[in-house]
Amino acid sequence: MTEDAYYSLREFLDMFPLGFPATGSGVEIKILEKLFTEEEARAAILLTPFPGEATAIAERAGVDPAWLGTLLESMAARGLVFRVRRNGLILYNSAPFMIGLYEYSVGKIDRELAELYSEYYESAYMDEMGASDVPGFKVLPIGESIEDDMVLYPFANLIEEVRAARKISVADCICRREARLIDKGCDHPAETCLRFGAAAEYYIENGIGREVTADEAIAILEEADRAGLVHAGTNTRHLSNLCNCCPCCCASMKGITTRGHERHRYFNALFEAVVDAGACDSCEQCAERCPVGAISVVEGAAAVVERDACLGCGLCAGVCPERAITVHLKENIEEPFERVLALGAAIIEGKRRGREAETGGGHEDG
Repeated sequence: MTEDAYYSLREFLDMFPLGFPATGSGVEIKILEKLFTEEEARAAILLTPFPGEATAIAERAGVDPAWLGTLLESMAARGLVFRVRRNGLILYNSAPFMIGLYEYSVGKIDRELAELYSEYYESAYMDEMGASDVPGFKVLPIGESIEDDMVLYPFANLIEEVRAARKISVADCICRREARLIDKGCDHPAETCLRFGAAAEYYIENGIGREVTADEAIAILEEADRAGLVHAGTNTRHLSNLCNCCPCCCASMKGITTRGHERHRYFNALFEAVVDAGACDSCEQCAERCPVGAISVVEGAAAVVERDACLGCGLCAGVCPERAITVHLKENIEEPFERVLALGAAIIEGKRRGREAETGGGHEDG
């Protein structure tokens, strides 16, 4: 049955670290029906998170390799599976809902799909994103106000990381495009979603994004900074993607700004803002600039930063007329994960611990 194909795909996607949980309304099935044909839904569950050739995938699944190869190439072009070219081989692997299917749909999203995404986010996905208490993103500031020697933490030097990338793409932010389609958008810049390396190649080859140079990418970051957007990449040492997040549309930011969730559920803050009380003139520009309301100013007193809420984005320092705010690496820095697989494993374990806590540790009373 057609319905069975989409339910099987939903269950498959729910096995990823950031899963694809069911809802009472079935809105998640409507999303899959909008994105996939029945044939594509059946093919998607033949893949794994690890890249493989179409012939090997077909042999393992017992299907015709010519049929599968043609279908997977078509699906890759439509943002339904991930494709990478390596050493003369074409390899395919499954794409999770996020980061994956959701972001890859930026070029084809319409009002109907935007409404489905919004409903799903509010009913299930915001909670799914924060369920593990393992932050999926790290925040990286740019600007002259960064005070620390980052020799020991090269992954924290955003500009140098961008300059070192072999390939860079930029695309519109899917979060802001979705919000605008349902008349809830903001006026922040749209073309701000950066990808690097293999991810950039995928975006460029499939027309999801366009190629840019390192200097162009840095200019995009600087414009985003002036617009008050937070630079956030996957919480790993290797830079594969970089979002520029607004507090009103961003999927992770909205958990903080609309639900009052703790920062750590979504973001690893490597830095923190530090106020020189003697130089602060209580102008309140920093408080107005802070995207998560982590700064307060009492008239006649210096600004105060709530350390547990501060993202370490540096946006406050950029508008301080007295240069009274600087951004420092945190003393007990929570280093990003070495690889995406390690991050995924930590998220799965965090979700398991959360479920056990909800059920009293999984043991019967008495």
